[in-house]
Amino acid sequence: MITPDEVRRRLADYTPGAFSDRLSADDYGQDRPPQALKPAAVLIPIIAHPDGATLLMTVRNERMNRHAGQVAFPGGRADAGETPVETALREAEEEVGLSPRSVEVVGRIDDYTTGTGYLITPIVGIVAPGQHLTPHEAEVSDMFELPLERALNGDYHIENSAEWRGRVRTYYSVDWEPQNVWGATAGIIVNLSRILAARA
Repeated sequence: MITPDEVRRRLADYTPGAFSDRLSADDYGQDRPPQALKPAAVLIPIIAHPDGATLLMTVRNERMNRHAGQVAFPGGRADAGETPVETALREAEEEVGLSPRSVEVVGRIDDYTTGTGYLITPIVGIVAPGQHLTPHEAEVSDMFELPLERALNGDYHIENSAEWRGRVRTYYSVDWEPQNVWGATAGIIVNLSRILAARA
């Protein structure tokens, strides 16, 4: 079982881009020119439960204009002048009430391009269990915890395909009922899994 301490150790000196087997985008994001991308960041919050770490995930409100109802990490578009860490921590506090003081940032992994035109920087943070979290109703309809061991297990990383804009595109999902974890969120989980496995 991979522990938060192991995650901390394996990401301690990781340089994004150093690992050749990571995903740079889902297939929906391959057509976006770099200059058209909007900077964004997400927090990958690892909850350090003694009996097994989990990933804190959100379900976006069904009334939102973009990505309604989708499973996501806390995060969003960067404000002017923000670093990715600042964006990820601000968004996590706004969306679920997670105080930045409660997050130990242990690294960042490779940027990920989406078909909606965002360049997402994932920030990995370790969080002690027992935080008082409250979803911001306008953005988040629910929260759940995905067991880290399950999330990182490649046996549950499923490559899918669908037709979009006239051709068949590929994307990942993570098999964990009853939630449908797919698209950029699943791709980021796949990247984290591959990077941690390569640095065991």
